[in-house]
Amino acid sequence: MTTHAAKSVLAVQDDGAAVPPLSLLEKAAKVLSAFQSAGPRLTLTEVVQRSGIRRSSAHRILDQLVQLRWLEREGRDYRLGMGMLELGAMASHHNRLRRAALPHLHALHEATGHLVHLTVLDGPEVVYLERIGGSDDSAVPSRTGGRQPAYCTASGKAILAFSDAAVVEQVIRDGLRPRTPRTITRPDPFRAELALVRERGVAFDQEEGFRGVFCVAAPLRGAGRAVAAISVCGHGVHRELERIAPVVRGCARSVWQSMFGPGRQPEQRPQPVGATAAAGVPQPSMDNMMTWLRFSEWM
Repeated sequence: MTTHAAKSVLAVQDDGAAVPPLSLLEKAAKVLSAFQSAGPRLTLTEVVQRSGIRRSSAHRILDQLVQLRWLEREGRDYRLGMGMLELGAMASHHNRLRRAALPHLHALHEATGHLVHLTVLDGPEVVYLERIGGSDDSAVPSRTGGRQPAYCTASGKAILAFSDAAVVEQVIRDGLRPRTPRTITRPDPFRAELALVRERGVAFDQEEGFRGVFCVAAPLRGAGRAVAAISVCGHGVHRELERIAPVVRGCARSVWQSMFGPGRQPEQRPQPVGATAAAGVPQPSMDNMMTWLRFSEWM
C-alpha cells in the first residue's frame, strides 16, 4: 500500500493525529453499546446516531446480530435478543457460582495439598471456572477459562452422570476419541461408567485425559441435575483418590449449601434415570439456563 493510500483509510482525531479505522468487531460493539442507555427499542436511525457508525455498516451489523439472536427485530425496531440475555445470565451464574465456591476450594486445596478445579459443562466440553494450586501443579495441563472434552475428565463425567440422557447421547455421538490408552472410547462402557458415578457420587479419571494425571470429582447438585463439578487432580495421586473422594463430596455439599442454604425447599422436578438424591440438599432442575436462573432467583 502506498503512503497516499494508507492515509486514505485513516481517520483523523481532533488533534490531527491519524487513527486506524474501526474493525468489524469494534463496530459491532458500538452498535450493541447503543442499547445500554436507551429504551428497550431502537430504530436504525437511532442506532446510527448513538453509535456513530455509518448507516450502511450499521444496517449490515444489525442484520447479522439478528441472525445470531443477539438482537431481535420487530418492524423497524431492534431490541436485545435472547442470545444476549442468555449470555448475560450465564456470566452472572458463573460469577455467583465462583464467588460462593472460592473459600471452599481454597480449603479443599489446603486439606489435600493437590490442584483443585471448579468446572461447568458447555456442550461436549468442561470449562474451568477456577484453578487453585501451587507451583508443583504446573505440570497439570489446565487453566482458568480453558476447556477439555467432558468424556475423559472426572469433572465432565461427574456432571454428565447427573445430566439429561439427551446430553449424554450427544456427547457420545460427537465421538469418544482416545486421548490416552486408558480413555473410555466405546458407548456402552461409557454409559456404565456414568452409572457407577451415580452410584458412588464421585467420578474418577485414571489417566484418561493425560498420561500421569489422576482426578476425582464430585457434582455440584442437590436432588436433580448437576450444574458444576469440583475436582482434585495431580500427578501420582492415584493411591490417594479413594481417601480424597469423601472430602471432595463434602466440599461440593458445602458449596451447594452456601449458595442455597440447608433449609431451602424449591419445587422438585423429575430426576434423570438412575440419579440419586444428595441427602437433605434440594436443587432446582433446569430445562435451560434461563429457566434455572429464574427458578432459583439468582437474577
